[in-house]
Parts: sequence; structure tokens; C-alpha cells
Amino acid sequence: MDNNTPTVIKIHDVNIDKDYINWIEELKSRYRSAQIKAAVKVNAEKLHFNWELGRDLVIRKAEERWGSGVVEQLSLDLQAAFPESKGFSASNLWRMKQWYQFYCNEAGKLAQVARELQTHDYQNVRKLAQAARENLHANNIQKEGTDFPDILACVPWGHHIEIIAKCKNIDESIFYILKTISGGWSRNSLINCIKADYYHTSGGAISNFADNLPSPQSELAQAITKDTYDFGFLTLEEGYKEEALETELEKHLTRFLLELGTGFAYLGRQKQIIIAGRPRKLDMLFYHIHLRCYIVIELKATPFQPEYAGKLNYYVNAVNDLIKGPDDNPTIGLLICSNKDETDVQYAFQGIQTPMGVSSYTNVQIKEIQDQLPSVEELTKRIRLLEKQLNEKK
Repeated sequence: MDNNTPTVIKIHDVNIDKDYINWIEELKSRYRSAQIKAAVKVNAEKLHFNWELGRDLVIRKAEERWGSGVVEQLSLDLQAAFPESKGFSASNLWRMKQWYQFYCNEAGKLAQVARELQTHDYQNVRKLAQAARENLHANNIQKEGTDFPDILACVPWGHHIEIIAKCKNIDESIFYILKTISGGWSRNSLINCIKADYYHTSGGAISNFADNLPSPQSELAQAITKDTYDFGFLTLEEGYKEEALETELEKHLTRFLLELGTGFAYLGRQKQIIIAGRPRKLDMLFYHIHLRCYIVIELKATPFQPEYAGKLNYYVNAVNDLIKGPDDNPTIGLLICSNKDETDVQYAFQGIQTPMGVSSYTNVQIKEIQDQLPSVEELTKRIRLLEKQLNEKK
């Protein structure tokens, strides 16, 4: 027999029935649970150590006791003792101190997290927090200062660094902690959502993003849209049409991009695409850097009508087929109307699987007084007439 020939083991008398399949699924579920618990345990232990090191630096008043260079020296000593371990740089030790200081005086706020975990929306968070609690040191000795909050063990250290560096208060940090766990956000997703100021802008447009986009893209898509856009930088004639609205927005593109928010790249107005041999034009086309997708914006100078959703759906599907690249995420449609009714939008969106949102705009300045004023030519004529009358009287 050739030594390179693989040995084939035949299994006889095996009946693959429903019970066997159910048993296999149960074993898979158990193993996945064990994997999650193991990962949570490792993360919890490391974060518990970081918390206690940060606490030691604060409680022991290390800099006052051993000098301003104590953190740098501690970094060198720990790296020498554990050369195979990462995370003992001086900058990381300073972050541990900052992390402890950020939360240590907010026991009441952290208690709110525990209450949040009792809601249906955060069942996944509650399970992870329980796993972290079970795996932390059982014989932990009570020390001076604030104990390590279990909920923090559910978020990786890299995420914590971003949160304490960019969040202005504990309410905002808790918001991102819960969203990170419930949405399974990566570090980049978290950074993008913080950049988009999801804490303050979440809610945004009336949309179907949650139903038609995966997490965390759905959350970020919701975060980058607004319920109402402020077009106070526009001045239009009374009874203006969509074309005039588009023209003014393009004329004030910098202000419009600021109002849309970070991440929007402008690709053009009345962007032409050929569908079935006929030219079609998109009102405005953007690309969002953080979402990595095209965004079709349709503008309406009138309140929302159900048929607008069908047209936007048509354009978004066309962009997906004709423009979107293989590395781009699904295209998003955004309809900005003069007004909207939530019930109308929800009915119009039923059955549509294209990710779309509807917003409104306000504060457009109408040229009413200007039209009533005489032109420069008319004023010149009146002045000359007045001068002529005065000369005749002389």
C-alpha cells in the first residue's frame, strides 16, 4: 500500500435521526457558550488588573510618594518581569489611572447600568455581565477605593481607551458601553459612532435601517441622519421648486456638508445614470466615509408623499447595481422633505427592503420684502426726476 494513501475509517450502524441532530446542536451551543465564557474570563481578569493598578496609582498617591517618574519606572519594571506580555507601556499605565479616575466617583451612575440591564433590550449585556461576575476573583479582598464594576469587563480595553478619551461625561460613556456590547461593535465601529456623535443624534430620521442593515452599520446609519435639517442658510423665492432648492444647496455646499455632519463626501448634483437605455438623474449623490457606502439624497419642496418612497427605492437599487463596488456597503437613501408624517412614512416603507430614511427641513428664508423694493434703475430714475423738479422750481 502506498504510504501516501490516506486511511479511510468507515463507520457502520449509525442512524442519523432527529434526536441525534438535536444532540449535536445542543453540544454546539454548549461549546459556543464555553468559548464566550472563556473569552469574557480572560478579558475580565485583564481589565480587573488594569483597574486595580489604576486604583493603586491614585490611592497610594504614587507620584507624591516616589516622584514624578514613578509611572515610567513602574513600566520598565513590569516589562522586565513580564517581557512576553503587552500593555505595560508608560502611556498605557497612565490610561489605567485615567480610567479609574473617570469612573471611581460615579458609583451612582454605574448603578444605573445595573438597572438598564433589567430591560429586554439589554438581555445580551446582562448575560455577559453575569459571566464576567462569575469569573472574577472569588476571593477578592476588599480594598480602599471603588471596586471594579462588573459591566466594564464586557468591553475590551481598546474600546475603553477610546471611550474615556472621547466621551465628555459618564452618561455618554455608559451609553457607548451598552451599545458596544448589545451591538457587538468593533473598535472601529465604536470610533465611527463616536465621531458621528451617536449619543446626541441617535434617533435621527424616520427609517427602516434597523430592519435592512446589519449591526453596527444600522446604528451608525441612524446616527448620521437627522430628524430635521436646518436650512437657515438658504434664501429662496416664495413658491420655490425642487430645482431651486438643489441649486441653493449646491451654492452653499460647505454649509450643507456641515449640516449633514462628518463623513459625507459630495459626488455631484443631478448625477446621471442610464437605466434600460434611458437617462435618470439623482438629485444629489454622496459617499459616506465611515459607513463606506453611497448615499442618495432626494429633495422635495413639499411634504412627504407615499410615492416618494417608491422613487427613492428605485434610485437606491440602481446605484447598487450600476455604481456600488464589491467592497462598498449597501447604498442608503435619504429623502429630505419640507415636512413629514411618521405614520405616512411607516406605511410607505412596509415591504421595502432597501435601507431608507425620511427627514424634514426648516428655516428657509423667503424673499418677500426684497421683491417689494424698487430696483437700482428705478431709484436712479426717481432721483433724476426729483433733481429735475427742483431745478425747474429754481
